[in-house]
Amino acid sequence: MKYFIITGASKGLGEGIAMELLHEDHHLLCISRSESEQLKTMAAAKNCQVDFFQFDLAFNQDIPRLCQLIFEKIDTDQAEGIYLINNAGVVKPVDRVENCPPEEVESHLRINLLAPMLLSGEFIRHTKDLAIEKRILNISSGAAQNPYYGWSSYCTGKAGIDMFSRCIATEQEGQDHPVEAMGVAPGIIDTEMQSSIRQTTEKQFIHRQKFVELKESGQLIPPTLAGKKLASLLLSADFKNGAIIDIRESY
Repeated sequence: MKYFIITGASKGLGEGIAMELLHEDHHLLCISRSESEQLKTMAAAKNCQVDFFQFDLAFNQDIPRLCQLIFEKIDTDQAEGIYLINNAGVVKPVDRVENCPPEEVESHLRINLLAPMLLSGEFIRHTKDLAIEKRILNISSGAAQNPYYGWSSYCTGKAGIDMFSRCIATEQEGQDHPVEAMGVAPGIIDTEMQSSIRQTTEKQFIHRQKFVELKESGQLIPPTLAGKKLASLLLSADFKNGAIIDIRESY
């Protein structure tokens, strides 16, 4: 049995990844604020066990308890591999940094950066003695490398995720049963996040029209297609510990 812990699995890219991992020898442990009825229906049809943990990742202090509940569902004696996919994220606040409400900046970084860090720490702690395949896939973005006007929180959080992935890889070198970690930018996905970007003003986000044109010209990547590529990478020999890649260019 292979176990997959996926954040933000009820919609968008997270749901797309989860759909690709539905298999009778897989057990999906999904962290999200809501449940996906579509995912549950398809899981039942494929005889794949799916458990949802309804949780708001902004409440970082409760993450250790959440992970305890998740690992109670994992039979480590039967596990062939355990995987963590840190996918959940938000884009707001979108504006010049001096106009961003402090509480929105704090919530953003709790969800986009602190939650993946804490989940990864708990993942490593719970699996450190297991001689099986253990991988952490952190969803990155081109915004980690390129500054965007109005995206100070988003760019900073994603840049942090990339460095965090490298730090995990460095720390795990030489461990008896190491965990592998990668940061992967999936491209521009057609999700609710993209919709919220298009609802901003030019004053808040000067690149807004570019994203409107990507939608209108059909250039946004369907979550199912991106999910298929990411799920394939996660389980393949191409998963390179410490690497930071754009999946459109590298896989």
